[in-house]
Amino acid sequence: MPHELVNGVKLHYSDSGEGIPLVFIHPPLLTSANFQYQRVQLADEFRVITFDIRGHGLSEESESPISYALIAEDIKQLLDRLGVEKAFVCGYSTGGTVALKALLDHSDRFLGGILISAMSEASDPYLRGRIRLAIGLSRWKTAVRLLMLAITWGNSDSKQTYRNMMKLTEKGSTSNIHQYYRYSLNFNCTKELPRIKHPVLLLYGEKDWGFRRYRKLLMSRLPNASLVVLGQQKHQLPTKAADEMNEAIRQWVHLQGYPTSKSPGSGTNDRIPEPFIIEGEATELHHPEA
Repeated sequence: MPHELVNGVKLHYSDSGEGIPLVFIHPPLLTSANFQYQRVQLADEFRVITFDIRGHGLSEESESPISYALIAEDIKQLLDRLGVEKAFVCGYSTGGTVALKALLDHSDRFLGGILISAMSEASDPYLRGRIRLAIGLSRWKTAVRLLMLAITWGNSDSKQTYRNMMKLTEKGSTSNIHQYYRYSLNFNCTKELPRIKHPVLLLYGEKDWGFRRYRKLLMSRLPNASLVVLGQQKHQLPTKAADEMNEAIRQWVHLQGYPTSKSPGSGTNDRIPEPFIIEGEATELHHPEA
């Protein structure tokens, strides 16, 4: 996986496949390895771009403090370097908040958003408590190691996935990881959500109890949102519900009418089962049981 000098920092990224571009954003501490199944499964039909946020994984440490505006600018400039005019921006968990910021700051560069287990604010006591704990642990290298072990394991569907993710996670800058967590605690773009006119796909796990309030909030405030709830799943969809999540992404992009490498020149709406996705309705949908 190559590096590119972007906005004054060398970013580690991958660029796989052809077709409509999808760029993925990871949460604090984790890396682009979190999207290994998206790179493998979606690159047959889309151009899948993943990257390590500055100070994470194999990307260069940032002298500038991490902020969502800075990450959004990095994404815009990375797309410039890769010759991508427009893409769907996809964010997981806190990375979903960054995706919202990117849609707000650089609306002309994105076709839409795909928000996975995401939020526009961290307003409930449980989530804020978890973020405060992460902020505290990430102050010290010895403590951040425990945080890395816990979060990487929690996002792993197998020992091999854990090893692959941990190898990159432990290379991150403690300082930049701490800054990313700290920034996430008080960032709030909820009042700005009506400004986002792009189509947005919201993906949540049925058993992600703590994020029910956030999926309802986003669904009620985003003007052009669709909601898919994956049955029996929790928070860690990119790794623990990859097949279902990737299929939802694939079908939703088709619904938007964009051509793909498998269907040049047109969308493929005729193969989308209903009621897998209901466009623009605040309905909790469940992926059909296998």
